[in-house]
Amino acid sequence: MGGDTSIGDNTKIGSLAHVDYNVVIGKDCKVEGLAYIAPLSRIGDNVFIGPAAVLTNDPYPLSDRMIGVTVEEGSIICARAVIKAGITVGKNSVVGMGAVVTKDVPPNSVVIGVPAKVAYTRDEYERKRLAWNQ
Repeated sequence: MGGDTSIGDNTKIGSLAHVDYNVVIGKDCKVEGLAYIAPLSRIGDNVFIGPAAVLTNDPYPLSDRMIGVTVEEGSIICARAVIKAGITVGKNSVVGMGAVVTKDVPPNSVVIGVPAKVAYTRDEYERKRLAWNQ
């Protein structure tokens, strides 16, 4: 970590995760191992970022102009998801495993696939999660 990075209270950063400079991570977040959080990323409170997920900051490499990813409060980014620079993941959304996100994710939705598309709602995700836990 370096520069102007800010990490909120009770946030946990996993082994070999890389949180770059000029990043803001809210409170009560969990960033799993091998995740990469690019400069200019903004992550809200209560966000989970799974193993080896990647947030980028250069939509047209090698550009001189960078733009971060915004992950709003309560969102889940699953393992190995890749999120394009400039994208906003809406509040309480879920990005599925291995998804490649090239467009903004609406609040309270679940996106999956390459490229990622809305598959169902966060409410449906929670019903499936609860059924799995029983």
